[in-house]
Amino acid sequence: MIINKLDNVEISLQDGHKYALCDIKAGSNVIKYGNPIGHATADIKKGEHVHTHNLKTNLSGNLEYKYSGGIKYQKLDTSDTFLGYLRENGDVGIRNEIWIIPTVGCVNKIAEELAKKTGAFAYTHPFGCSQLGDDQKITQLILRGLVNHPNAGGVLVLGLGCENNNITEFKRVLGEWNECRVKFLNCQDYEDEISEGVRIINELKEYASKFEKTPIPVSKLRVGLKCGGSDGYSGISANPLLGRFSDTLTSLGGSVVLTEVPEMFGAEHLLMQRAENEDVFNKTVSLINNFKNYYVTHNQVVYENPSPGNKAGGITTLEEKSLGCVQKGGGSVVRDVLDYGDTIKANGLSLLNGPGNDIVAITNLTACGVHMILFTTGRGTPLGAPVPTIKVATNNALATKKSSWIDFDASPTLCGKDLDKEFFEYVMAVAGGKETKNEEKNYREISIFKDGVTL
Repeated sequence: MIINKLDNVEISLQDGHKYALCDIKAGSNVIKYGNPIGHATADIKKGEHVHTHNLKTNLSGNLEYKYSGGIKYQKLDTSDTFLGYLRENGDVGIRNEIWIIPTVGCVNKIAEELAKKTGAFAYTHPFGCSQLGDDQKITQLILRGLVNHPNAGGVLVLGLGCENNNITEFKRVLGEWNECRVKFLNCQDYEDEISEGVRIINELKEYASKFEKTPIPVSKLRVGLKCGGSDGYSGISANPLLGRFSDTLTSLGGSVVLTEVPEMFGAEHLLMQRAENEDVFNKTVSLINNFKNYYVTHNQVVYENPSPGNKAGGITTLEEKSLGCVQKGGGSVVRDVLDYGDTIKANGLSLLNGPGNDIVAITNLTACGVHMILFTTGRGTPLGAPVPTIKVATNNALATKKSSWIDFDASPTLCGKDLDKEFFEYVMAVAGGKETKNEEKNYREISIFKDGVTL
């Protein structure tokens, strides 16, 4: 398969790897997706396999970028709806669950026991104490995003009492809250914290039961985009499918969020070209360069990527991985750039700060307020977020082998089949209550970004 007419490699539909369309001289660029993905380290003959043995990245440190003018975001009128839950503050959820959010890892097992007894969902993590500076701030901001998430009809914030991020301190970050929807339990204050926790959760259940499904405009839907365990098919089947979905949803006034900043390196120029205005452009430049500096300050190679699994699947350089990764955002206008703990403010496409690490990325997406996550994979992963996580397989072998993990098979697009309508309808069904595989199995996890000292 030839992806772009400018390419000098083609993709084998048998193994997802690259093969030269013509002779490529040593030092010359290898072109895929119409862009360089690195340079040849040796002469490559027509038909020869192109991979780590003869291809190396072109990327290096920070670059300078020039703003060339914004583009207009256009929204279409639509009467499309899905069934969701309208909250008292005007927000919308696609689930009506009870969540337990620990302020500190010391109460994780108590949270898990309460979840088993009540059917609530506990989102445990190892942080909240012995953290300093930005690490504690990020932990608090991410937990705030989870507490405020509209998929939760009720939330129990579970503390210990002596932690840095104790309930009193966390309330300062949380701001205003609905006392019927969010309740607090400090475990050191009660002789029997389990009984007290069950009592509180039953109150939260009673409150949440008052919400009933109602038709919600599709413009209210917020979707996160993620890929993990990518392969050579990711950029030509599943990711472009998500890109077309993203363009459709944003054109209808909905919101999509693209993260995994290191997997924008080498493709960031395509996102910058679509910045709505100079402010968004400058924020995108800062997003990219700040994450590069994060690598440099830790004396790490900025471009030590792709992963071993990516390479086995046919991806050679970070440019190649990034050019495939950003296709999940389609051609939509970039309307905003979000930092850790920010919530979605603009309809359309937003970029979100954070690493490519799967579990941290899905947590960041959840905390920014997405209702669900579309997660493409070529190698397979059972990982799920607190929100419905639709796993989209890039190839049929994975979809067949791991049918207990995969929700949607994008591989027929490799043979020219149009799945756009089918996929859009599937996503709307999940928005309306259809369970994803991670929900069926209760595969729900979080992890919070950490960069600094632990006491």
